[in-house]
Amino acid sequence: MTGVKLERFVKGASMVKLFSIFVASLVALATLSASQSHAQSWPQRNVRLILPFGAGSATDAAARLLGERLAARWGKAVVVENRPGGDALVAINAFVSAADDHVLLYASSASFMAHPYTQEKLPYNLERDLLPIARISHTVLSISVPTATGFKTIADFVAGARATPDKYNVAGAAGVPEFALDAFVKTQNLKVAKVPYRNIVQAAGDLAESRIHFLVSSFAIVRALMQANKVNVVALGGRSKVAPNVPSVIEAGFPILAIQTTSGFYGPAGMSADLRQRVAADIIAAATEPPISERIAATGQDMVPAGPDELAQTLKRQAEQAAAVAKILGLQRKS
Repeated sequence: MTGVKLERFVKGASMVKLFSIFVASLVALATLSASQSHAQSWPQRNVRLILPFGAGSATDAAARLLGERLAARWGKAVVVENRPGGDALVAINAFVSAADDHVLLYASSASFMAHPYTQEKLPYNLERDLLPIARISHTVLSISVPTATGFKTIADFVAGARATPDKYNVAGAAGVPEFALDAFVKTQNLKVAKVPYRNIVQAAGDLAESRIHFLVSSFAIVRALMQANKVNVVALGGRSKVAPNVPSVIEAGFPILAIQTTSGFYGPAGMSADLRQRVAADIIAAATEPPISERIAATGQDMVPAGPDELAQTLKRQAEQAAAVAKILGLQRKS
């Protein structure tokens, strides 16, 4: 190839390369523009908000309060769907199978942190299918006993259960609370019966009637019964303003029960980063309105609203916590 032809070839190749870069840039800009346009015009129809808990739970109460404010912001109805059962898999499956950015999941991290150790095969992938949108609150977890038992502390229950093996029934909210309950029973070498519940809200009523005798759940579902003196809340997962006179489980001497769960919003796989940020901003704005934040806090939650990155970091920290509990139980990661 002569020098002139080589020069022309090089120039031609350079032009083709520049043209390819130009076209790729146009495609990227068009994609970005479409993504931003979709985020700005969303929602085009009603938004479904799926929950893994029944009516009356702390998550349900917060979802309905936030749903009202978000509907006003978005100009579309926010329809809350309670899908309890199946260790939260009923709700998660409904959310994942919808594959629709107008279907959001509002859940506590308690719902899925134990799954890798308790489920042989998961029908979802946490990182792929549940994209963090916004953190709302840390659920105040409580350890409760029937007032009729006369137990005033966790230690009282442990002593009673050891003195009369196989007499007492225990229960925990599905997921991490139940996980921690199992570790507590194992480390204390207690002979008790664990009662499963499709809807943990029902357990609170059974606790008040002494059909079960030890419950690990959100403070929200036992608060009214505590106020009616039917249930004694002997400890909380951590110190909280919702019940300032109740000690933490660490103070009570049982750190194995010191678990944290967090309520937050999740979007489906493929939801654009622009839309997630836009929806997160609206959710955080609604959650920080004084009347709303105060009412959610009153249900037994510590408000910690933040965006996708903060929720992702919270999940990472709690996954490490769940792994530590699994180690105590001798469980290996299954999925």
